[in-house]
Amino acid sequence: MNTHSLRIFHRRPTIVTKAKSNDKYERILEAAIKVFAEQGFHQATISQIAREAGVADGTIYLYFKNKDDIMVRFFDQRTKRAFSRFRVAVDRVGNARDKLTVLIRTHLEEFQLNRDMAVVYQAETHRNNRSCEQQIRDMSKMYLDIVSEIVEQGQQEGLMRKDLYLGLVKRFIIGAVDEVINTWLHSNTDYDLSSMAEPLVDLFLRGVGNPEEDEGDKDA
Repeated sequence: MNTHSLRIFHRRPTIVTKAKSNDKYERILEAAIKVFAEQGFHQATISQIAREAGVADGTIYLYFKNKDDIMVRFFDQRTKRAFSRFRVAVDRVGNARDKLTVLIRTHLEEFQLNRDMAVVYQAETHRNNRSCEQQIRDMSKMYLDIVSEIVEQGQQEGLMRKDLYLGLVKRFIIGAVDEVINTWLHSNTDYDLSSMAEPLVDLFLRGVGNPEEDEGDKDA
């Protein structure tokens, strides 16, 4: 056996070990999300996560410092990955209406595909979790930036009124999407969450007023 083949022989186990390590890390993180969704963050234990992941309790600490660290990684990796897809989807279309529709539909689809992620994300962003405060702030900014761009483009295109307070419009859109997701999560009936995208966009752009009634009032 020559020196070159010895180098190859020693290199292979390292690659396999790294792949196995990544696989176990992902398995633990996925198990933690499931346990957090079912039990709640405070009630969940490392033992429950280990059992769900099929590993020993001590193995968890080879990859994560504690429960708080797991939650930070959840926001840093899983939710950031999902939110990055929002940006990619929005950038693929041209006008503001299409961008808004695609953003909301992609948001609803991502959460529908992973209900556990949706449960954990909604729960943690609605409570004061200081361990991942920065991560939540980053996610919110990322989303607000996209919505701001869409609203400003919509105003330039004449799709949206220019006399509206931008901050209020953004919160109106985000709050409505948030409430639709919460309603879906707590509903006893199973329905297609993403089917709510078009009605939401229609509500945002047309409101709840009756234009014909307004015209009648002017005539009177």
